[in-house]
Amino acid sequence: MLPRPSAPPPGASGAASDAGTDGPGAAALAAALEDARRRAVEALGPVMPVLVELGRVFAGAGHELALVGGPVRDAFLGRRSADLDFTTDARPDATAKLLRAWGDAYWEIGREFGTIGARRTVAGTDVVVEVTTYRSESYDAASRKPEVSYGDDLVGDLSRRDFTVNAMALRLPSLDFADPHDGLADLAAGVLRTPGTPEQSFSDDPLRMMRAARFAAQLRLRVAPEVLAAMTAMAERTTIVSAERVRAELEKLVLAVDPVAGLRLLVDTGLAQHVLPELPALQLEIDEHHRHKDVYEHSLTVLEQAIGREDGPGGDVPGPDLVLRLAALLHDVGKPRTRRFEEGGGVSFHHHEVVGAKLVAKRMKALRFDNDTTKAVAKLTELHLRFHGYGDGEWTDSAVRRYVTDAGPLLSRLHKLTRSDCTTRNVRKARRLEAAYDDLEVRIARLREQEELDSVRPDLDGNAIMRVLGIGPSRVVGRAYQHLLALRMERGPLPADVAEAELRAWWAQQPESQQPESQQPESQQPESQPPESQPPDGQPPESQGPGPNHP
Repeated sequence: MLPRPSAPPPGASGAASDAGTDGPGAAALAAALEDARRRAVEALGPVMPVLVELGRVFAGAGHELALVGGPVRDAFLGRRSADLDFTTDARPDATAKLLRAWGDAYWEIGREFGTIGARRTVAGTDVVVEVTTYRSESYDAASRKPEVSYGDDLVGDLSRRDFTVNAMALRLPSLDFADPHDGLADLAAGVLRTPGTPEQSFSDDPLRMMRAARFAAQLRLRVAPEVLAAMTAMAERTTIVSAERVRAELEKLVLAVDPVAGLRLLVDTGLAQHVLPELPALQLEIDEHHRHKDVYEHSLTVLEQAIGREDGPGGDVPGPDLVLRLAALLHDVGKPRTRRFEEGGGVSFHHHEVVGAKLVAKRMKALRFDNDTTKAVAKLTELHLRFHGYGDGEWTDSAVRRYVTDAGPLLSRLHKLTRSDCTTRNVRKARRLEAAYDDLEVRIARLREQEELDSVRPDLDGNAIMRVLGIGPSRVVGRAYQHLLALRMERGPLPADVAEAELRAWWAQQPESQQPESQQPESQQPESQPPESQPPDGQPPESQGPGPNHP
């Protein structure tokens, strides 16, 4: 049954033994354990019938089954897991047969690792389960994939888990609680330890070192000193882990409730040097005159402030938002490459936003992020300084339009990133920047209301251009389109007759207009296609707008 201890479990090593067996520490721990038990009962209550039923299915076939790992840990934290993870002595073939009969659907995507999944609808709710054969896995010194071998008992399976808080299980259908490594006591004490020695655990799977940082960020657990020492000593071993697995852990860390805590662990232990080297590179030496900020600390502060600006469900940028958080963390990665010490003791980082955007794209591609996320984070990095020209002088409406169209669908994130990038301790300067950005947003809203700013296009489309100039589809039409688009940005919407007059004036200056009609551009593509230079969706091309580099 779920535990109801009044004192630390017998033989507890780690958090429980640290508290002692009597006195205030033991009493506090016992109270924390009792609270954990209560939360677990409440969290597992809705799925308990499914757990018991599935346990009986496996028991009826002569096999063991236990709820294990994250779902058990989360239950003691009062959280309900979307997916339910189980472990069994049944081999994958037997598991597949049982789940095929039990579920409405089943899958074998993880079969090579001994995992079979299934889904069943219960009272209108989909319940997803994954059942894995008892196993022991480790890395060969030169391999990027774990070697999997099957085990025969639950205790052995729990011993190969990454951390004690994940090495707890609930046997089914008996509901007997298994905790051979005192994970519940560690969870109650808020400490992260490994079931065996951390050196052996991290040697078995080096990705566990990144998981330690992730759990510090997700669950706000303190990493035990011996675990921290092993992470530091073995950091280089993460280089054998595939980029896809590293990216998955990094995403979970960045999306956690306190990503800064996890990121600090990555940097302090040296792990970041192997998985995200641009981050520790931000720890620039402060010059002797202290003329510029510590860029690393600044970036972490920007990340925290960006998280604070995320919207709730239904907002423009509902949190947690991976694109905004990555952009906040990485927006200044171009500074180390562009730092220059100027005459007189000043420091500059000219064009660091452009250099940074290229570095962001390169790193994210190396980590196998998807193209859309990579492009979005790189674009925000490139644009994060654009606003800083606004306070130096009144932008024209053309500049405001360019700001909006260059940001495109990222505008709401750019608003939040730009505001978060203000970390000055100068209250007067911070208020001035905030007021300037308030003014910019008001102007954007006003222009958007007047001009449908989200979809700025020339006043004449490709067909109208060909009609007015009397030419067929060609590259010239694309050039005319770009001319009219620039005119639209500069002067706003124009009446059709004015736009046609401007087009004719432009055409009169083009060399093609002086050619005999028989030599004028002929169709180079089917009439149904837009001009080659015209973007397929009618959107203008990306371009640099106003705003000098921000020192």
